[in-house]
Amino acid sequence: MYFVVKALIRSMLLPPAINLILAAAGGLLLWRGRRIGRVLVALALVTLWLFSTPVTADWLSRLAERYPPLDLGSVQGAQAIVIIGGGGERDFAPEFQGPAAESGLLERLSYGAFVARRTGLPVLVSGAPKESMVMQTSLARDFGVSVRWREGESRDTFENARFSAHILQPAGITHIILVTSATHLWRAAHEFQGAGFQVSPAPVGLLAPREDGPFQYVPSPAALMRSNLAMYELIGEPMRLLQEALGVRERFDRKAAAAVTRAPSAGPDFCPNQASA
Repeated sequence: MYFVVKALIRSMLLPPAINLILAAAGGLLLWRGRRIGRVLVALALVTLWLFSTPVTADWLSRLAERYPPLDLGSVQGAQAIVIIGGGGERDFAPEFQGPAAESGLLERLSYGAFVARRTGLPVLVSGAPKESMVMQTSLARDFGVSVRWREGESRDTFENARFSAHILQPAGITHIILVTSATHLWRAAHEFQGAGFQVSPAPVGLLAPREDGPFQYVPSPAALMRSNLAMYELIGEPMRLLQEALGVRERFDRKAAAAVTRAPSAGPDFCPNQASA
């Protein structure tokens, strides 16, 4: 229930849902003869336009991105690569006759595979049950990279970090290269550091010029999605700190909260969900 409520609140606070809520509230007030309704409808339309423009999406992404591109020459001592799920997947893609990652997740997998080939480090994928299976399948089929560990129980970034620690730390792995989207990485790195890891950030999808000239001000679905993701992370980090201060996650997610403290008793050979090479 905790995860459902959290996801609903998140969705309602982000564009385009928040804009539609404002417009609906404005329409209701107009129907009742309240002039403030016009202000709400106008605000909803203007902010929806702004969130949908590349110039706004780029500005928000710039605020959310905190790490530069990974310098592969500076990761000496890293022991494993952790790729976090996110960005969508299909259980069955007819063209592949099997599962497939959608664009956001595929971008993470592509870069994770690139780093794995360059460093020779073993890979752990972390995500929900179906998502993690798609990640493992795609890495092997599409990139020729074997997954050594598959963590397939996570429902959020807190669990990504804690359940990954439950797998890796008993094997003596404490320094990881963390692969996820550039906007998500600041929050994700803090979660993994909180779980006891030294983190070398490896951001994916860093801000780069996309649209030029007047097209920067023309709304597009892609720009709205970028705004949505950036806003989520700009809100998400303060919420992470608040939940941490209040102990909310430990109270409602005791399995993940206990995962790190349980890990040493599991023994050096404990490695759940390990994929066969």
